[in-house]
Amino acid sequence: MKLSIIIPVFNEEKNVESLHSEIVAVLTQLKSSFEVIFIDDGSTDGTYKKLISLTPIKIIHFRRNFGQTAALDAGIKMAQGDYLVMLDGDGQNDPADIPCLIEKLERENLDIVSGWRKIRRDSFSKRLASRLAALTRRFLINDGVHDSGCTLKVYRRGCFDGVDLMGEMHRFIPAILKIRGFKVGEIKVNHRPRLAGQTKYNWCRGLKGVLDMISVWFWQKYASRPLHLFGGLGFIFGFVGSLSLFGLLILRLFSLITLADKIWPLISIFFILMGVNFFIFGILADIMVKDYYKKNKQDYYLISEIKDQ
Repeated sequence: MKLSIIIPVFNEEKNVESLHSEIVAVLTQLKSSFEVIFIDDGSTDGTYKKLISLTPIKIIHFRRNFGQTAALDAGIKMAQGDYLVMLDGDGQNDPADIPCLIEKLERENLDIVSGWRKIRRDSFSKRLASRLAALTRRFLINDGVHDSGCTLKVYRRGCFDGVDLMGEMHRFIPAILKIRGFKVGEIKVNHRPRLAGQTKYNWCRGLKGVLDMISVWFWQKYASRPLHLFGGLGFIFGFVGSLSLFGLLILRLFSLITLADKIWPLISIFFILMGVNFFIFGILADIMVKDYYKKNKQDYYLISEIKDQ
């Protein structure tokens, strides 16, 4: 199998049929073997009924809604292609851009090519939220990608060996893979307005994305050495607390101040205890991270059935 097209969908009854038709038309022109994988992320409308009427198609049907990241993770693990192409199920990503992404991947010998929706066809609020998220991402992880939120991307199969996606991590796949040493490229793609259905993006997903961004930052900087982060914080807190306590002791010995009714000694001791706690937490985190690398995680979503038509 040459190409695996992975499309997560949730309540996209009015979009899946036309999107499937576009994808098959584009891939047929490429004259390459392919598979089209739709992941129904617990839709409550008629999305699943629409999907089972289509062919050729592979369908992964979740028992309930687990989120886009879980859907992509399931599609990745089901895919058999040498190249994995991902795009949204709302029809805003243009399947006609797929050949351009693949051509750039092969021509420049890259591992990932990400789509860049330079001209967005979204509401002002959504564009503003994306811009703020992009600035935060550039400050924390700086993966070199203008539009990490664009689902339209192509990957080589080997990119996902040993990778499990959780939370809202699908937005940071290029950053995660860049940390692992893969080569990332980018190309401008067409972005179309949503013609049917409703957007699934809201402030709650944005907040989760920011928290996951901090997690990616941690893994990028301190994944194999958490003691350096927490131990460093512990040293700073302990040093400040000890210096403050020593200064208070000197001032008291020379009768320059009285400490009988002052809170400063307690604050100094608090800083010292915080430093000890951070240091101990760093040791425990170091042990847990090493244990994490030794064990295999189980999938956190449930699949009710898989169809290959």
